[in-house]
Amino acid sequence: MRTIRTKELITLGLLTAVEVVLSRFCSISAWNIKIGFSFVPIAIGGILFGPLGGGLVGALGDFIGAVLFPIGPYFPGFTLTAFLTGTVFGVFLHKQQTIPRIVGAVAVNQLVLSLLLQTAWISQLYGSPYEPLLLTRVGQCAILAPLQFVTIGTMTKAMGRYWKRAAA
Repeated sequence: MRTIRTKELITLGLLTAVEVVLSRFCSISAWNIKIGFSFVPIAIGGILFGPLGGGLVGALGDFIGAVLFPIGPYFPGFTLTAFLTGTVFGVFLHKQQTIPRIVGAVAVNQLVLSLLLQTAWISQLYGSPYEPLLLTRVGQCAILAPLQFVTIGTMTKAMGRYWKRAAA
């Protein structure tokens, strides 16, 4: 097991703080949908530090945001989904960020984690029927999937060589 260096710990902490701010203050939110750019620090954590780094940024960002700035009751399923989101970004994008890998990461996150799993958590938490709730959340995924693809693609292309130096 490798040790975490101070630089990595500080970077993970900053990414987590940015995720909290983007998620809680810079997103369009309703009880069953959320549209924003809080995926960016989670994706960066996955790119720089792999599945565990991305997962930690997602999970800690969700937990800290829920404790400090609650939108509703805390539910651990949302934290699990946030961890899995970062893990997926890390699995797909840590070593290389090609178009097929970006598409894969966005597809798994949007179709499996956001649309199916997150909808199940919302349905369980609020007692809403799953299928009608699923239909209302399709619009969120239709907006976020291309937004994530374009944002991550542009970000990785613009930051190309920086990723290597930042992780070293």
